[in-house]
Amino acid sequence: MRRGMLSDLFVGVVSKRLTLVETITPKSNQHEFQGTRPLRRLLGDEDRRQITTRFLLISGEQEGFSEDGFMSWSNVRKGKPRAAEYHLYYSSNAVTEMMQPGDRLFLALQRDGTMLAIVTASATIENQLVWLFGLEEQEEFAFTYQEIGDDSAELDFAARYILEELGIEPEEPEADQIDTLIERFGLVFPKTGAFSELARASLPDVSAQDDPDLALIAWLEREEQMFRRLERRIVAERIGGGFEAPDGADVDGFLAFSLSVQNRRKSRAGQALEHHLEAVFIAHAIQYARGAETENRNKPDFLFPGQHAYRDPDFPASRLTMLGAKSTLKDRWRQVLSEAERIETKHLLTLEPGISENQTTEMQIKNLQLVVPRSLHATYRQAQQAWLMDVQSFLALVTQRQHGL
Repeated sequence: MRRGMLSDLFVGVVSKRLTLVETITPKSNQHEFQGTRPLRRLLGDEDRRQITTRFLLISGEQEGFSEDGFMSWSNVRKGKPRAAEYHLYYSSNAVTEMMQPGDRLFLALQRDGTMLAIVTASATIENQLVWLFGLEEQEEFAFTYQEIGDDSAELDFAARYILEELGIEPEEPEADQIDTLIERFGLVFPKTGAFSELARASLPDVSAQDDPDLALIAWLEREEQMFRRLERRIVAERIGGGFEAPDGADVDGFLAFSLSVQNRRKSRAGQALEHHLEAVFIAHAIQYARGAETENRNKPDFLFPGQHAYRDPDFPASRLTMLGAKSTLKDRWRQVLSEAERIETKHLLTLEPGISENQTTEMQIKNLQLVVPRSLHATYRQAQQAWLMDVQSFLALVTQRQHGL
């Protein structure tokens, strides 16, 4: 499956933790970053005025907003005998006004010459961006620089996941092939089950029996490609038809349509994950129930071996397993803790890369085992990787319990 490269999008990136004087507070209103050597490596020695910049603030667990603005890079001692002194000035906006000392700042220069300025207080987002850009871990307040050259990371599932959180959708290298696959649907979204089935059928060389971790990610990637191509067609058709109302532009209609697009993306991603997991379980002849009811009308995504065994008081609790499936976690992982009282240790599969150590430590304390496809393990810190379970290991555990071993 061909993919693009990070170097197709970015030239380089610098990162640092913000100090008080770099933020907008009653004690500081300078709107600038000092032009250290890493910044000069990113922006060069020539002045750059009014660099188009998208400022993005991501706080908490992937909650945030963006605003357009600009930055200006200049040597304030240009033409003077003293050594050069560079400053990077930023426009005041809703994002920069929310910056706090200690927040992590990422300045990424894009191939088109524009800048992406990301501010985050989220350890998870910080982990993801450090991994994406290949930066060294650092707690200092000085800038660090990373060039993004031709040997940069491939835009695999994890990279595309993070880029989507930043509002960036890379070009699809297999667009023609995908268009052929979705031609049958015209301008109508099919049911998610049919879409997932087509995604799997289009990859006949991918075997869930041989490598369930690889298969799950490959199927999800292919379905995402198909969905985005079909979505682009349907959205373009709707926008082309215009949003008109008797008294002018139908603003409410446009906003409602935009919201429906976002909601469809979120709900479809979760359903696709469950469909493909189901195919993995079938390939491994595992007994399971999807959405079976336990106590208090709770319905874990998957219950092993099934509802009848769970409700049988004579069936050993040690042979029961539950699996929650969430493409993204945020704070929702706690929901699974009450979904099956007979099962002491719960399992939760996610596609989210680089979750913070604080979160995974709390999961361990709460007897929640995280299951992450193997290719995403590298986005986590070394200490976390030893604890993570991959899909293959989870299947082995369930199979062992299924046979009473």
